[in-house]
Amino acid sequence: MTFKPAAWPRKLRSQTWFGGTSKDNIYHRGWMKNQGFPPDLFDGRPVIGILNTWSELTPCNAHLRDLAERVKHGIYEAGGFPVEVPVFSASESAFRPTAMMFRNLAAMAVEEAMRGQPMDGCVLMVGCDKTTPSLLMAAASTDIPSIVVTGGPMLNGYYKNERVGSGTHLWKFSEAVKAGTMTKEEFVDAEASMSRSPGSCNTMGTASTMASMAEALGMALSGNAAIPAVDSRRRVMAQLTGRRIVQMVKDDLKPSDIMKKEAFENAIRTNAAIGGSTNAVIHLLAIAGRVGIDLTLEDWDRCGRDVPTIVNLMPSGKYLMEEFFYAGGLPVVIKRLGEAGLLHKDALTVSGETAWEQVKDVVNHNDDVILPADKALAQSGGVVVVKGNLAPKGAVLKPSAATAALLTHRGRAVVFEDIDDYKAKINDEDLDIDETCIMVLKNCGPKGYPGMAEVGNMGLPPKILRRGITDMVRISDARMSGTAYGTVVLHTSPEAAAGGPLAVVQNGDFIELDVPNRRLHLDISDAELTARLAKWVPIHPLYESGYGWLHQRHVEGADTGADLDFLKGARGNAVGKDSH
Repeated sequence: MTFKPAAWPRKLRSQTWFGGTSKDNIYHRGWMKNQGFPPDLFDGRPVIGILNTWSELTPCNAHLRDLAERVKHGIYEAGGFPVEVPVFSASESAFRPTAMMFRNLAAMAVEEAMRGQPMDGCVLMVGCDKTTPSLLMAAASTDIPSIVVTGGPMLNGYYKNERVGSGTHLWKFSEAVKAGTMTKEEFVDAEASMSRSPGSCNTMGTASTMASMAEALGMALSGNAAIPAVDSRRRVMAQLTGRRIVQMVKDDLKPSDIMKKEAFENAIRTNAAIGGSTNAVIHLLAIAGRVGIDLTLEDWDRCGRDVPTIVNLMPSGKYLMEEFFYAGGLPVVIKRLGEAGLLHKDALTVSGETAWEQVKDVVNHNDDVILPADKALAQSGGVVVVKGNLAPKGAVLKPSAATAALLTHRGRAVVFEDIDDYKAKINDEDLDIDETCIMVLKNCGPKGYPGMAEVGNMGLPPKILRRGITDMVRISDARMSGTAYGTVVLHTSPEAAAGGPLAVVQNGDFIELDVPNRRLHLDISDAELTARLAKWVPIHPLYESGYGWLHQRHVEGADTGADLDFLKGARGNAVGKDSH
């Protein structure tokens, strides 16, 4: 796509604060100078906000302060003025009730930090699952030149000579304890092997997926996604990103110039090829809504359906992000898509080059990590969207992480009204369930949990696990971790707490899942379904104040990205009135 750089030099928005000799200009400059900044830094050069989601309670991002220093080096080298700004950091591992509840709050907070302060461009320093989409949503809303640099994945874990994937093995070992094949002591011993270096999950979980989505969208430099957090090349990437944002400001290269519909289609196909997280669906829908792109669940199914999953990483495969990087990383995958005619090659990126120009000469160094198409983990990868009377607005499933034999299945529903009901019943030896049943979890969507927690991959009952059975069909309005696996139907819309059909499923109902035909059907008559819905009464608790109140009353459904309904629409970086 063609892009015409803006004229340079020109007056930047930061000069509204710093340029001139008025009382207001002197006020803004004078207070900044108490940090020891020389006067010439305010001479009209690009002021770059380094928006840093560093936090010791966001362990995936706890090393970002070091990377921020490298970003500063690059900005200074390119003639810019860097200012580091700590922003809201939604930790996946620590936030309750769930980090997803605060993705939109983080996006709001970062948007106003960008809009209300003297920044001509921004470096989005992210890593943990929700930090990447929240900052991209903010950048899309303000449309200030922005670029992503992620913290990178942690190193491989090993336990008893077995490669250990963060998250993936947490679920695996937990189920093994319930099945009686692993002791509690071994489980605790294995903990030390799960997170042995700084960085985000080393599987193709949501953090690695969203790093890949940022790169596939063109919002990060090529090769950014897979570099391990402790690799020196991660620091190099941070410094190069700092250099690049200065030129982006001079060119006035904005998120709206990059995140076109074609870029989102490239990202969807990339997600299919890497076996990416189902969480990418909800995040890309939200980002697209902020930038004004009409992206739908149908686009996910259309674009991903014929893309093979060629990245052999957990939870779908056997390797981890460290091997993915050594093999060549995401540029190799994007090149494969281009060679297969599945890439909009002329999509613009933050580098100023097209998607194809960046990857056409890269080399795959390991055919067992990035597989040939004829040896793909799944020939039809991506995220499947199923619909029917149980999910009129759609639900999603990840075929590459599912059991093939269960993708067409009819079973008796075993219903859990909410997560507490599930926890109270799942270990009961008298629970009326067998492996042919379908587990149904309600009231765990955007309004219901609230925040749509990662509980959709419900653990199986111990009495089932002890028989060596490790997968069953599970259906909910929840999400699941990108590190998780199984035949799990997620994001069922409308959610139960909004009065969707999921709310009235009863124990003993039969449900049909038909992935090849994209169908999810509750086997009751239309009249019976209508009668049940007419009697439905919500049971989920409501917040009475604070952000929880705002969230529950304004959050949209998963099928459109679960953003707040008043945050879509007009973009712009208008400067507010100066009160001084």
